[in-house]
Amino acid sequence: MTEVRPTEAQLRYLRRGLAQPGHKLPLFDEVGQQIVAKTVRSCIRQGWAEPWFNNPIKRDWLVCRLTDSGLEAATREPAQRRSTQEHPVRRREPVHLEMV
Repeated sequence: MTEVRPTEAQLRYLRRGLAQPGHKLPLFDEVGQQIVAKTVRSCIRQGWAEPWFNNPIKRDWLVCRLTDSGLEAATREPAQRRSTQEHPVRRREPVHLEMV
């Protein structure tokens, strides 16, 4: 079975919880924008995050914390990217059309 790895957005989100008390995950990113709910929910589905408590003021905000597998995913070295030498980009030759 193939191991699922976090996307860049998920990884940024998960890593922000590493230095927080209780490994609480942020509601907002580094520039003050709310974390995209799709990112939060996908981390919950993968088991990397879990809802921590309900926010009585903003019920639609998911206050979460890292799970053990979330801690592992956040601290794991990123997968090596394939070299462009292994899979060169094929460029199409320009098509020249003659006007008749």
